[in-house]
Amino acid sequence: MITIVFLVIMGILVLMIVAFYNKLVKLKNMAQEGWSGIDVQLKKRYDLIPNLVETVKGYATHEKEVFENVAATRSMGINASSVKEQGQAENMITQALGKLFAVAENYPDLKANQNFLELQRELAKVENDIQLARRYYNGTVRDNNIAVESFPSNLVASSFGFKQYDYFELEHEGERTAPKIEF
Repeated sequence: MITIVFLVIMGILVLMIVAFYNKLVKLKNMAQEGWSGIDVQLKKRYDLIPNLVETVKGYATHEKEVFENVAATRSMGINASSVKEQGQAENMITQALGKLFAVAENYPDLKANQNFLELQRELAKVENDIQLARRYYNGTVRDNNIAVESFPSNLVASSFGFKQYDYFELEHEGERTAPKIEF
């Protein structure tokens, strides 16, 4: 009788370990999927930036520093290797784009340019999509981190090498808003 009780308890423990393991795998994959969604939206943003810069450049040739800054921050974003680096680069890109649009404000012909207006609309849509992707990613990271820290799933997590992920967050309060891209 003791052997049967022992086997039942061991069976229940094994089933619990398997359930926790599968939950952790699911959460890890959801976080990775969330990061992939951010990556896709950032790629769209990076592809739009050169077109936007070239359009503004045609009107504001003497604003070389602004254009170089946008290009440099875009490059930092493309080459970021961690969530923290990506967040810092995105903060800098947001500031650089804000300066680019401030320059564009001084050129009425540019503000009326159909290509520029279309690029603005596309960038506004991409910025919104990035925000949604960040929310999804941070939600999956939250769920993963809770499971990795909570008892008893933390025992399974530490045994099998599951880890916490970093949130994709903004560092400064002023960067919490998308760059103003409408005139």
